[in-house]
Amino acid sequence: MPEDALIRRLKTLIAFRVFFVTALLGTFFVFQIGYKIFPFPASVLHLIAFLYALTIVYSLLLGKVKNSTFSHVQLSLDAVAVVVLIFLTGGIESWFSSLMLLVVIASAIMLGRKAGYFNAIFMSILYGSLVDLQFYGLLPLPHNPLLSERDFLYNIFSHILALYLTAYLMGYLMSRLEKKDIDFEDLTLFTGDVIENTPSGLFTTDLLGRILIFNRAAEKITGVARTEAYGHDASEIFPFLGRISEKNRIEEEAEYGGRKKIIGLTVSLMRDAKGKDTGFIGAFQDLTELKRMAEEIKQKEKWAAIGELSANIAHEIRNPLASLKSSIEMLREDATPSEKKDTLMSIAISEMDRLNRIISDFLAYSRPSSLDVQDCDLRSILDKTLDLLGNRQSQGVTILKNYSGPLEIKADPLKLEQVFLNLELNALESMPQGGSLEVSASGQDDNVEITFADTGGGIPVDEHEKVFYPFFTTKAEGTGLGLSIAHRIIEDHNGRITLNSNPGGGATFSILMPRNNAEIQS
Repeated sequence: MPEDALIRRLKTLIAFRVFFVTALLGTFFVFQIGYKIFPFPASVLHLIAFLYALTIVYSLLLGKVKNSTFSHVQLSLDAVAVVVLIFLTGGIESWFSSLMLLVVIASAIMLGRKAGYFNAIFMSILYGSLVDLQFYGLLPLPHNPLLSERDFLYNIFSHILALYLTAYLMGYLMSRLEKKDIDFEDLTLFTGDVIENTPSGLFTTDLLGRILIFNRAAEKITGVARTEAYGHDASEIFPFLGRISEKNRIEEEAEYGGRKKIIGLTVSLMRDAKGKDTGFIGAFQDLTELKRMAEEIKQKEKWAAIGELSANIAHEIRNPLASLKSSIEMLREDATPSEKKDTLMSIAISEMDRLNRIISDFLAYSRPSSLDVQDCDLRSILDKTLDLLGNRQSQGVTILKNYSGPLEIKADPLKLEQVFLNLELNALESMPQGGSLEVSASGQDDNVEITFADTGGGIPVDEHEKVFYPFFTTKAEGTGLGLSIAHRIIEDHNGRITLNSNPGGGATFSILMPRNNAEIQS
């Protein structure tokens, strides 16, 4: 047992002894209870005085001698004092024999199971000897002549049994309590270790924002020693925090030790087991290096994307240029028949148109025009594009509409027409043998969702991300910029477009957009 805990228990034992002597024995003496039936009632006064004097000695020696030995001495003397009190008040007929149980209980509480058993044995010997000597007349203690030898033996047996049972029960109880104390202490140490060794900075405050806990990582990140942080307002360590309150993830820049750092911080309300607010707990990280690395990766990805885009542009332009060059070279030869010249001229013009289309689509993707944002109804935009679709090629394809909820939205209607028409044409081209296209639109809360679900051949899973890349296409004709442009337009509207498809199971393009987004730039 820790020394400070033992000293606290010794102080409690001394205080209890004073209270007991004053309350029980003091009233016994003042009211002269039992004076006519107990053999030495007046001597109880001397015992009281002795116990008071002993208590003064105990108080003076407290903390100056070895506490465990001091505890054993006190409890042994208590056992002797109780047996003396029993002697003074009639031995076998004393009213105070039950006090021996209190000494056993106190021993088990103070020093554990072994001390309880020791005093149970010690008092059993003392009490048994006292009653035996009284029976044989070796002590000047009269007793009821009706009490036989069997009564004396049973009295000794019952008291010894009570002492041992009390020692056992108290020992069992204390061992359980000690185990719980050890478990709690281990848990406390483990919790402290977890807090100290977590890589994230952790701090706790009271309800006024004064710091109570500041772990090792917090010291390392901020450069502030915990001794300097304790008791200070959290806003002194985190200037961007202001008055402390429950906050979701925030990322702000702060200066520590002359160096600017990006701090990611989350603050939560802390409650006790009863649900009462006790303060706040904050967890934070130094994101400076992560942000720098993310920026480097972003730059590398940007240059990689530019390189890939350049290679795709070169590839797309090279093919029509090759055809155009071949046609012009053949036209330059006078030996080319006139009918062949017409064909070569048609090819040249077609490839020029193809080049113009590639350049126009690329410019639309890389340099999108500003949005003409206005109030519009998705129903009318979708119906318009589906009507255009029907006029082009809807043979063998069933078109289903499923609109629900309010579908008014702030957007650029012409840009949305371009997106919807592109997705609808792609769906038709994926069903050359016929099928069905279901166009759904629904409005909920602050968002609207539009889906285009076809029953065509589907798109392999490994191509789901690539379909929105510039110049990626599975068609024999086309620039591969249609879905890229659609993706850009939806992003410009602060929305997102996703694909869900499996080979042979059709494809579903879903668009989620805010209904009234003030951040859309016109």
